[in-house]
Amino acid sequence: MRSIHRAALAAGAAILAVTALAAPAQAAPPEFGADWDDPRTAVEPIAKPDTRSCEVSLVDYEFRNFTPYEGTYTPPAGCAGDWSKVVLRMDGAVAGRQYDRLGALTIGNVPVFKTSTPEPSADGIQWTVESDLTQYSALLRSPQPVWMLIGNVVNDTYTGVLDIQVHLTFYTTDRKNPAADTAETVSPLANEHKQDGTTVGDLTLPRNTERLIADVYATGSGGGCEEFWYFTAPVPEYSCPNPAGPYREVQVLVDGTLAGIAAPFPHVYTGGWSNPFLWYTLPAPRAFDIRPIGYDLTPFLGRLNDGRAHQVTVRVVGVQPGASGWDTPVAFRSWQDAGSTVVKGDLLSSVAPDITGSSVPTVDGTGHRVDTTGAHRLVTSGRLKTSHGTVFTTVVRDVANTSTHRWGADENPDGVTASWTDRSVVTRVGGGLPSVETSAKKYTMDGSIGVDANNRLTTTITIGDESSDLSTLGGRITATTTSDVYTGSAGFNLGVPRPERHAMGTSEQHFKRTGTTGCYDRRITTSNGYVTGDTRVC
Repeated sequence: MRSIHRAALAAGAAILAVTALAAPAQAAPPEFGADWDDPRTAVEPIAKPDTRSCEVSLVDYEFRNFTPYEGTYTPPAGCAGDWSKVVLRMDGAVAGRQYDRLGALTIGNVPVFKTSTPEPSADGIQWTVESDLTQYSALLRSPQPVWMLIGNVVNDTYTGVLDIQVHLTFYTTDRKNPAADTAETVSPLANEHKQDGTTVGDLTLPRNTERLIADVYATGSGGGCEEFWYFTAPVPEYSCPNPAGPYREVQVLVDGTLAGIAAPFPHVYTGGWSNPFLWYTLPAPRAFDIRPIGYDLTPFLGRLNDGRAHQVTVRVVGVQPGASGWDTPVAFRSWQDAGSTVVKGDLLSSVAPDITGSSVPTVDGTGHRVDTTGAHRLVTSGRLKTSHGTVFTTVVRDVANTSTHRWGADENPDGVTASWTDRSVVTRVGGGLPSVETSAKKYTMDGSIGVDANNRLTTTITIGDESSDLSTLGGRITATTTSDVYTGSAGFNLGVPRPERHAMGTSEQHFKRTGTTGCYDRRITTSNGYVTGDTRVC
């Protein structure tokens, strides 16, 4: 795959165009020209209450290099008190030549937002991203330092300066929109240090904590092999060799004991798969709003509620020692027992058999092939003696991955068909009504890159992001199912002047949500950079 990437990289960086924000559907040109629509997404927008709101500016900065923005957040005086919702909005603009870049935002040293950027046109593009920060409300009740970085390189060749504004909008409460049920404490890791994609630091919790969630913003990035970790192969003939193969798992450890496992999402950024024409208008799922992986660590509170600092480690299984590319910042949300000063308890069990599976290479008449399977299960359980009774919490998590990777001579063509599943069940018994929370996630990828005899590179890909969530509290049931599917194909001529590239491409994104709270269904189609269809069913 890397040999094809090298051939396309210089050409792709120079293929730029002008976009039009929220342009209506229109007839497409016969091939990519000098104009196309600004990036957009079919994903359901964040629902906002119709209450009074206040807006606070967090960031207004031009990212030209690797100098971060540093500022101070001050809570909105006009919307003091409880909030029904808090929404982050990032507005971006960039013109000239530039690669896709990865960005992160922290408030009070807590990671709260992660993003990547679109590749620009010569005349410039604009885009907007929103993220729901309601669950971080406790952090936002007092002034906090703000830090943001979108590492960038600006020189005579790469001229795109990233002009970024970030705002928070706070929505007040009323009878129809009560205060959101959120964590009472939001914490970062203290004394944090990182090495080879592993994050290590200390966590100290209030001694009356009765629930704990960790949010890990895990990404493989940087343009190296771990950005395309699902392509790595256990053979030296491939340009991204790895004896462990492509199986990856994001783990959380508490004082060296495995406390959480998860399947990473296969992020594709806007320069990915050797073909920026795929992503100019419709980015891949989650490319601009990189959502965290959630881990319920409540069973470990019997150990953590002693008032001392405990070591937390976030690591990615399958990464070779010394390899770079993974970033795993973590935030912690915790709930306290108002009726207790100290909540005591026990970790009853943490059981995790070894990861099962294999990565098997073969060679046949069509080229190389690697078939990979991997699976892991973790079961943790704990007991807490709260003011409202003894509560038993059990967390069961199962992750699995299957993939088939095929490539030909000189890694042309190069393709992968893969799926990842991540299912968790959290059960709470005692201290009130019993509850069960079930979450089942499935990520899929099916794509191929090839260069034909006429030196034309073509990429075809489908990416799926599906989830099903079900929660029961007593006899009350809440269910939501979502599906976000991107399909695209694009090609252009390599090694020729821009007028002779004759780039063409089509893409479609279909997002659908159904459940007890209603439905949302939107489909966007594009051709050669222009939106040709935008339909909503619900």
